[in-house]
Amino acid sequence: MIYVVFVEPETPGNIGFLARTMKNFGLKQMVLINPCPLEHDSYYMAMHAREIIYNRQEYPSLEEFLKTEEIDFAVGTTGEAGGSYNIPRIAVTPDNLAQSLNVKGDIALILGREGDGLTNHELELCDVVVSIPTHESYPILNVTHAAAIIFYELFKNERTYPVEDLHEASLDEKQDLIKYMDDVLDNLDYPPHKKKNAATVFRRVMGRAFISGREAHTLKGMFRRIKKRVE
Repeated sequence: MIYVVFVEPETPGNIGFLARTMKNFGLKQMVLINPCPLEHDSYYMAMHAREIIYNRQEYPSLEEFLKTEEIDFAVGTTGEAGGSYNIPRIAVTPDNLAQSLNVKGDIALILGREGDGLTNHELELCDVVVSIPTHESYPILNVTHAAAIIFYELFKNERTYPVEDLHEASLDEKQDLIKYMDDVLDNLDYPPHKKKNAATVFRRVMGRAFISGREAHTLKGMFRRIKKRVE
């Protein structure tokens, strides 16, 4: 299941436009995080997709949503892709995501605020971040336009996923891996200010690789042996 998550939407009309765009590509699960009051514009702009708004879920924070729904794979979005020294914003393109995404669990596609997007902290909660290349003279897309591009790429590639006997790593398996890595770093007296970045990098590498449950099990065994050796 794919959840489309809109963090702190500021404009009722954009909620309606998002619902309409979701229906264009067969998406039904809308989640609003601490939204503005829904008004007539929300339903008017949604046109024939009003049921998506009627059936929406609301949460006070992104963290609470991810924890409550036990999301297996979180995809963040940013209009400002980062470089080597802005780790939370290192991003892939929508087509790269769509060609690689073959996750059978619960996926959250997270859209940021109209004005400020997602914070670095919110992006750190994501397994992978997507950014759409645009012209440098005006690089920031309207949030619903960006959503349409991402939805299109996912929809286009949906029928081309290979059929594999492959089970992706679950949320719990990935969290266990990060904990094992943290334990190893603690035993190495790794500087605390670098530890947070290391965890973010490791999570992003796992996200872009779409590791399987078997691969996660193998990595846990490796970290377990490293931990015993350094203790």
